[in-house]
Amino acid sequence: MTTAITAPKCLVCDTDFEVQEDWETGEITECGACGQEHEVVEKTDATVRIELAPEVEEDWGE
Repeated sequence: MTTAITAPKCLVCDTDFEVQEDWETGEITECGACGQEHEVVEKTDATVRIELAPEVEEDWGE
């Protein structure tokens, strides 16, 4: 018996994400509707939890 993974919703536009089997914790994924990037912070057999991806900061060579 297979369990369906609960799809997370975009934190900006509330659109359901299409869950990919190969998603891993720490991976960045983009909302297909609004383009907002999200980070996969937890993935289990039943759920995927996402948060807004951190903004990329400039590296000044420090």
